[in-house]
Amino acid sequence: MASQFWKPGAERPPLLTDEDDGLFVMAAQPYYSSGYMTIERQRQTLPAFKHRTPLLYLIENHATTIVIGETGSGKTTQIPQYLVEGGWSEGGRLIACTQPRRIAVQTVAARVAEEMHVTLGQEVGYSIRFEDMTTPGVTKIKYLTDGVLLREMMEDPLLVRYSVIMVDEAHERSISTDILLGLLKKVQRRRPELRLIIASATLEARSIAAFFDTSAERRSQSQAMDLVFPSRKPAILSIEGKTFTVQIFYTEEPVSDYVRDAVSTVNSIHKLEPPGDILVFMTGQDEVDETVQLIQHETENRHSDLVALPLYAGLARVDQEHAFGPIPRGKRKVIVATNIAETSLTLEGIVYVVDSGFSKQRFYNPIKDVEALITAPISRASAQQRAGRAGRVRPGKCYRLYTEDDYTNLMSAETVPEIQRSNLTSTILQLKALGIDSIMRFDWLASPAPEAMVRALETIFAIGAIDSDAKLTSPTGFQIAEIPLHPMLGKTLIASCALGCALEMVTIAAALSVQSIWVPSRGRQKELDEAKLRFAASEGDHITYLNVFEGFLQSQRSAQWCHRNLINYQALKKVEDIRSHLSKLLQRLGLAVKSCERDIKVIQKAIVAGFFANACQLKISVEQGCYKRIRDGEEVFIHPSSVLFRVSPKWIIYHANTVTERHYVREITVIESPWLMELAPHFFHHKSMEY
Repeated sequence: MASQFWKPGAERPPLLTDEDDGLFVMAAQPYYSSGYMTIERQRQTLPAFKHRTPLLYLIENHATTIVIGETGSGKTTQIPQYLVEGGWSEGGRLIACTQPRRIAVQTVAARVAEEMHVTLGQEVGYSIRFEDMTTPGVTKIKYLTDGVLLREMMEDPLLVRYSVIMVDEAHERSISTDILLGLLKKVQRRRPELRLIIASATLEARSIAAFFDTSAERRSQSQAMDLVFPSRKPAILSIEGKTFTVQIFYTEEPVSDYVRDAVSTVNSIHKLEPPGDILVFMTGQDEVDETVQLIQHETENRHSDLVALPLYAGLARVDQEHAFGPIPRGKRKVIVATNIAETSLTLEGIVYVVDSGFSKQRFYNPIKDVEALITAPISRASAQQRAGRAGRVRPGKCYRLYTEDDYTNLMSAETVPEIQRSNLTSTILQLKALGIDSIMRFDWLASPAPEAMVRALETIFAIGAIDSDAKLTSPTGFQIAEIPLHPMLGKTLIASCALGCALEMVTIAAALSVQSIWVPSRGRQKELDEAKLRFAASEGDHITYLNVFEGFLQSQRSAQWCHRNLINYQALKKVEDIRSHLSKLLQRLGLAVKSCERDIKVIQKAIVAGFFANACQLKISVEQGCYKRIRDGEEVFIHPSSVLFRVSPKWIIYHANTVTERHYVREITVIESPWLMELAPHFFHHKSMEY
């Protein structure tokens, strides 16, 4: 159900309390964030509490229940607890609640464990990639990312351990969410007793209900069985969670620099408005850090009492917690966040929202096999979500740094689903591993581009994961599918086991799995470049990562050593955890994890074995640093973040590529051209080295 906003000067919209064609619309209940209330009392003040009984009734009688409730209504934290109280975890059964983002999984699980007065990891646990905080036989509520639940389906296709699966924040339409919904629809046909809850803030409920409505399908069971199983017609429950009115303000003219304008708006709010925390939406880590620094600079110059804090997915856990925690009395908190704060996370105390109107979005071009990271206008649905973060504790205000005309005429109604703008290589391989042979006939919630599916099939065929009949190969295809990394990196790990350098390769793969092992470079680029030179390997970035990790171990995992070398200590601790996880996984697959004792050429060959399709040759007599991608002749350039940026080796292989102002390639390794024919003769012709 679409949110209504009360604009200055307009009549306040009414709260609905009608029942309309099975759509239950509940009037808003006040939600107070008071540190003086007991946890039990806080739970009872949430909008979801009043509807505990009708919610459990719908779940009991319908195979699928769609819950529409804004962030803060209590749907994420309370519904799983109601299910435990209703007996859905008896007999060792599990209740799952999926989230699109890892930070949401961790914070929500911690909050629910606190509310239930249990230790996190016991009755309430969570599971994200490379981290499992659950206890078999004890855990009743399990929070996990959509992607982790998908990987669980490879071992347990029917998810028989689960009695109820709640897919939360479904409106974000991540790839994993869309794939999961399609698969859960298939699972329900085999397990009609499984209950699904699709929870969202702005989801178009009726279209999802139509997708899951299988009531018209013929059943093989008798009519008597129909009485045993729940209705296959989905129920819809709407919990109106917005408690207070939010006034929306627009700019009179388009702004030229929304970062500067946001800082100015924050200062005006602080000067003119009553107490209340401020949430500022920016597009990415760089803009978040820049905005925080500008606010801090203004604060120091004016002796203000603003406390600016960043919040984005790649932020260290301890820094993320600062955004959720208290600040000194008399100070006003300003949280500068990416769209991670639109939903999933509940930020208490926010009264004012400053919306830049933009977000960073990835768009994949399957024809050129390149990903573009574009700063693009958000959708109207996202704008409503952002505005909705104000007004949780009292009437709030949202300052949109764009005109009302732009909101009405330029912004799309909904965000394009991720599956329609992404590389599908990992997705297609995972579907193959789950037994979905006919990819084109899969029940997609939103159909991806055929070109993207063809490109994905070509890639996994090239690395030997599927055969000419598009079936998973044995053992290679099944092994690659088991590894929770991009298939090309998975193939690299398998090749490293055969070449005897798996111990080094799992370290490199782990380093590639974190956002960055280096601290943010804003204002310190020269220092960071000098730090990189201390570890730089002439062979490229992959070996440089290996050097950094070995230095970390030699320093006895010293945080001070990391600080001196501008290395992200938390990131390296995560690299160590992932490295251990990958080593155990390879051993479980029956592969040998051995060291090549710094035989760099062997490591380079392992990288070629997985990423041969990304081979590039230096173009002579052209702009310095310009390369030709062998398979299609596409011109690419080494990204400035690479240790090879000022070097021009003749042959390179890259790990990732993206288009910003030009077509850049990242994470580069120097190679020798004969290795391409040696390790991928099926992909290259002898003389011309053409695809």
